[in-house]
Amino acid sequence: MSEEEVLEILEGNARMSDAEIAKMAGIGVNEVTAIISELERKRIIRRYKAVIDYEKAGIEIVQALIDIKISPERETGYDSVAERISRFPEVKSVRLVSGEYDLSVLVAGKTMHEVAYFVAEKIAPLEQVRNTLTHFLLKTYKEDGAIYGEDEEGKRLAVTL
Repeated sequence: MSEEEVLEILEGNARMSDAEIAKMAGIGVNEVTAIISELERKRIIRRYKAVIDYEKAGIEIVQALIDIKISPERETGYDSVAERISRFPEVKSVRLVSGEYDLSVLVAGKTMHEVAYFVAEKIAPLEQVRNTLTHFLLKTYKEDGAIYGEDEEGKRLAVTL
């Protein structure tokens, strides 16, 4: 069994036990445990997380994708700006992208006003930021492989309006 296979299984269900992974792969539990430990030590596995349907949980959350055009710094390029933006607790992800904008940033807050304030007061004033474009997320259909609106067996639920 390769590290890649273990990663694929864990990506599908991070709560799967080493024994369950071993059974799926046809190898020993100790080998699975050793593979996972090594992946964690190398920081290939960065963390384990739950995919949460906040709407179903009744939790109000506002998410937005912020496209940011920046002026890269001479010595560090985009890295120093991306790292600085990454440190804000509102920021869920930061990615360097191709196209008209340089960074795509996912942020979350309790209200649209809170997210807009974050962009206006913390992102836009950064010296390297040239332009921002905010896209508020209205509805999630799929997140990290989990399709919203399906029951536990993977069947689509009827949508009522």
